[in-house]
This record gives sequence, C-alpha cells and structure tokens, in this order.
Amino acid sequence: MAGLIEDYSNRLKSKVRLEIHNSKLSNIEYYSRLPDNSILLDEGGRMLTSVELSKEFENWAISSEDINLAIGPADGFPKDHGRDSLSLSLMTLPHELAAVLLMEQLYRSHEISRGSAYHRV
Repeated sequence: MAGLIEDYSNRLKSKVRLEIHNSKLSNIEYYSRLPDNSILLDEGGRMLTSVELSKEFENWAISSEDINLAIGPADGFPKDHGRDSLSLSLMTLPHELAAVLLMEQLYRSHEISRGSAYHRV
C-alpha cells in the first residue's frame, strides 16, 4: 500500500504535500498537535461524492491557507472535537488503506477539476 500512497503523492506533488506522523501518540497527543484548521477523517464525518469532494478540493486549491486533512489515530479522535470532519466510508478502515483511499480521491478530485477522462460518470 505504501507504493500506492507514494504513486498518488507523486501525481499530486504540486497540489498536495503528504506528511506521515508518529503512530505511537495517544489520540489526545495526536489531536493536540494538529493545526487548528485541520479537517479530520472520521467515520462520523460528512459523506461526500467524488464530485462534491472535487468542489471542496477546488476551494482548498484557491485558498490562501494550507488545508490539513488528518487520518485519525488508532483510538480515533476525541469525541465532540468540534472540527470539520469527512468520512471516507461508514466502515472502519486500517490507516494505510484509508491513506490510499484519501490520496486516490484527492487525485480524482484534481482530475475532475481538470476535466480529464479519469473520472467517468
């Protein structure tokens, strides 16, 4: 899976910067280190279609600030965190699989914005 993450990261190099953090942190420590504007990837978050995510991606691309998407720690994010959150699935996913899915969807969002044939409806 690391190869897939790297592949999508390379495809998005000019649009997305990937950072991998220490997985040994507690959920509170991990959460406290995230930038305030982080969007949390959480099974209880907003569900978006690929086209809806591409619109969000376009807004992020023209934003003057960095947008941070964070896949949660093993014990999840603290309850009632109050931050914006997105869901990749109603199912619980292993972190690496969630990262692959997120990177593919960001790449798909970029391709939808470009009008390429990658995303077929």
